[in-house]
Amino acid sequence: MCGRRGEAVCRSCRTELTPAPSGSPALFLYAGAGRDLVLALKSNRGRAAVPWLALRLAERAPLSSVVTWAPTTPARRRARGYDQAEELARAVGRRLGVPARALLRRTSSEPQHGRPRAERLAGPAFAPRRAVTGHVLLVDDVTTTGATLRAAERCLYRAGADAVQAVAVAVAAPVVTPDGTLWSATYTAEIGPTL
Repeated sequence: MCGRRGEAVCRSCRTELTPAPSGSPALFLYAGAGRDLVLALKSNRGRAAVPWLALRLAERAPLSSVVTWAPTTPARRRARGYDQAEELARAVGRRLGVPARALLRRTSSEPQHGRPRAERLAGPAFAPRRAVTGHVLLVDDVTTTGATLRAAERCLYRAGADAVQAVAVAVAAPVVTPDGTLWSATYTAEIGPTL
């Protein structure tokens, strides 16, 4: 993160990462060093941190039969040359000894980043690439409103998954909205197959 030689995430940088709240699917808050780490992943500067992050994501992952990710837009993948969530998911799968598969296809072309919160809450649209069975671990880099993970989870359940649970590198920190309401990402660890 800081660019020092050695570990991808040095001891000093690790101390600046704020742990996510208990019960969150994420490792860190998407603020300060956590935000810097996610932005580095998105810009290729942080790809060296993927193995370190995958180890930590795998440590909190439930037993799963397959690992997948919430894919970015095709335009973003072309511009970056990779999908950071896919990189994370494949590394987590290797750590867990389970296959990582592309189970979702993004059908909406608009990125979540930069859209107003109300629009982000609608989430991106996904379609299944194939029928899904078993317990699925869903990996993403950041969850702000939780909409992407919820949309991906609903699609996986409709495709046949028995259970879906998510992990992410970072989660948005709670904020006070202009009307004085405390807001935080509302993603829950499992929606359930009834949706």
